[in-house]
Amino acid sequence: MLSRVAAVALALSWSVAVAQPVPAGYPADYAQVIAAANKEGKVVIYSALDTKAAQPLIKDFSALYPGVKVEYADLNSTELYNRFIAEVASGQGSADVMWSSAMDLQVKLVDDGQALAYASPEVPKLPAWAVYKNQAYGTTFEPAVFIYNKRLVAADEVPQDHAAFARLITTRADKFKGKVTTYDIEKSGVGFMFVVQDSKYFPGMKDLEKGFGVASYRVYASTGNMLEKVSSGEHLLGYNVLGSYALVRAKKDPALGVVLPRDYTLVLSRVMFIGKQAKNPNAAKLWVDYILSVRGQKLIGSDVELFSIRNDVDAEYTAATLTKQLGPNIKPIPVSAEIVTYLDQKKRLDFLADWKATLAAGAAGK
Repeated sequence: MLSRVAAVALALSWSVAVAQPVPAGYPADYAQVIAAANKEGKVVIYSALDTKAAQPLIKDFSALYPGVKVEYADLNSTELYNRFIAEVASGQGSADVMWSSAMDLQVKLVDDGQALAYASPEVPKLPAWAVYKNQAYGTTFEPAVFIYNKRLVAADEVPQDHAAFARLITTRADKFKGKVTTYDIEKSGVGFMFVVQDSKYFPGMKDLEKGFGVASYRVYASTGNMLEKVSSGEHLLGYNVLGSYALVRAKKDPALGVVLPRDYTLVLSRVMFIGKQAKNPNAAKLWVDYILSVRGQKLIGSDVELFSIRNDVDAEYTAATLTKQLGPNIKPIPVSAEIVTYLDQKKRLDFLADWKATLAAGAAGK
């Protein structure tokens, strides 16, 4: 006969299971994943999305799966990568789920054998470029934009494409010297990845780099710093800023202007995978599937104020609305082996050395 304590525990576990039906369209045996996740009791997530921004997702996931506690740690993309590989190397275990805006670093971890293979039931609803080996998934659709101070930059000065940006900061050094900002590409994984992609799409990239030298540009490791500096007027222009943050702030900040470049707009997608050594792999599967689901994606495109990657989501910020606005000039960065090319140490160092040399030539007026 069951003891009173055991009977209560059994009743509670049964009630949780009853409250968590298998999502529509999922295989019937998904009930086993839910049951195993409840037994694990938690999911550990390392993310480049700050905890405050992620709260709507954490709260909703917890309501959907009350038996799974979310342990969420936010770090910048480079710190996240370094912490994960150090912890895995120590053999002590690390995050169950890695979720980062540094797409190339995420793909590198997959290629290094650090991800668990998992074919999410949500895969058919994702664009093909957002799925890598059934191990890593793009989860958002975030444009790289220009920002400017609306009070201090005249409407006819605002650059509408990359060539115009390069021309402005080169020819108007009197106004823009020390007033242009972008990511520190040595410290920001996202910033480095963006300029590598720029080199692919923008024939005048060298002119832009020289322009940064002419303008004595200022660099930061985070989007928030750039938004603050441009809004305050300390800087006037920002380059390759994450549009998901910039567009939301611009709605409330009359000083901040945002440009989606007309020649092409890069689009980043935060990449998520389950760690191969995950201690809570079933809970991790629940989290990944939730983030990719219509329910999770609707929150991403509304309360979280990023852009949903799915085309069947009704929200303010979605891939569909952005694609309608920009058409063929939108350039999503694929979750693929292609984006890890410049993570090879020699190629990366050569790229950075060439970048610095071009900046110096611009600063010297050569």
